This record gives sequence, structure tokens and C-alpha cells, in this order.
Amino acid sequence: ATAQMGRRLAWGEVVAVGPGRITDKGVKVDMEVRVGDRVLYGKYSGTEVKIDGQEYLIVKESEVLAILV
Repeated sequence: ATAQMGRRLAWGEVVAVGPGRITDKGVKVDMEVRVGDRVLYGKYSGTEVKIDGQEYLIVKESEVLAILV
């Protein structure tokens, strides 16, 4: 299982986060991930973008499987 997991998962370092989200009841929920966190996510998660020649992956917080410590 470990070998297969390595092919389906990826990790990265958080370089920026948004302000959080607003629930259906209008309550603001802060982000759980912080800049500098190393996170585990599905290999095919997110959207790849290139900004000023640097490649980034934009991933929804709900796609983050774990924060690595």
C-alpha cells in the first residue's frame, strides 16, 4: 500500500493562503493551513499556474489531506 500511496499523493509547502471562507450562516472560518506548512494532497488536486516564470499549484483547503509536522 505504501508504494501505491506514493504514486497517488504529493506534498508541497504553502507559500500563501486566502482569508478563509464564509459559511452558509455568514460566519467567517479562518484557514487551518499557514504559510510555511508542508501539506499532503492528492496527486491530481489543484490548478497549476505560472506567475513571473515561477510555477505554483493552487489547492483548495478541502483538498489538503494532512499538514506534515
